[in-house]
Amino acid sequence: MSDIVRAALVQTTWTGDKESMIKAHEDYARDAAAQGAKVICFQELFYGPYFCQVQDAAYYEYAESIPGPTTERFQVLAAELGMVMVLPMYEKEQEGVLYNTAAVVDADGSYLGKYRKHHIPQVKGFWEKFYFRPGNLGYPVFDTAVGKVAVYICYDRHFPEGWRELGLGGAQIVFNPSATSRGLSSYLWQLEQPASAVANEYFIGAINRVGIEELGDDDFYGQSYFVDPEGKFVGEVGDTHNPELIVRDLDLGLIKTVRERWQFYRDRRPESYTRTVEL
Repeated sequence: MSDIVRAALVQTTWTGDKESMIKAHEDYARDAAAQGAKVICFQELFYGPYFCQVQDAAYYEYAESIPGPTTERFQVLAAELGMVMVLPMYEKEQEGVLYNTAAVVDADGSYLGKYRKHHIPQVKGFWEKFYFRPGNLGYPVFDTAVGKVAVYICYDRHFPEGWRELGLGGAQIVFNPSATSRGLSSYLWQLEQPASAVANEYFIGAINRVGIEELGDDDFYGQSYFVDPEGKFVGEVGDTHNPELIVRDLDLGLIKTVRERWQFYRDRRPESYTRTVEL
């Protein structure tokens, strides 16, 4: 398998209904495949608005089983296009048990599993505890047609423990689908993920939606990007206001180069910081 993986990210605006959002993302996937992409990740809660700006039980209707109808629809498309897909969705495990989740589908259409967001904010404009339980599936790394892929969703990115768990699990590409607002996090947006890529020696694909939606004044600023294990952006960062399909070539061979150079996983073992304390 070649060390070069052509990967894609989608940042886009809310179209007004679930079906048109799903169709739009099918089109983005086809466009990415036409450009040679072999893996794609959509934005957080990709087929809906960012409804966490309000606390309204009506939006529970956006939740569905995973795997379920949307997962299965994209399994067919993944097999058709020969593309690995990461699908961030609203999951209903059972009535009243809801998660912020991403399904992972391999290039042959097989369902590989899911990641559930662990860290759930509850602040103005981001009332997520009203909608989601904390994740309970750990930090899975999925063995896909393009390599070892993992997911860490939005607010998770502020917590370094998960980034490290994914690295220790062998992740080569970690996708961070998000919905984050201008002024609140734009400085950190181009700081945290590059720092995490360096500290854990893998590629990160950071995705943020764009626009202001009718549910509130969160101003989603896009700027989606890939960053490499040296902390360098791969190509240009996405637009700050407009929908965009970002397609970049990731040289996974760089991971081996960097890990041999820095040896973080040899020299920075957790036990390196433990010591016996005599009481």
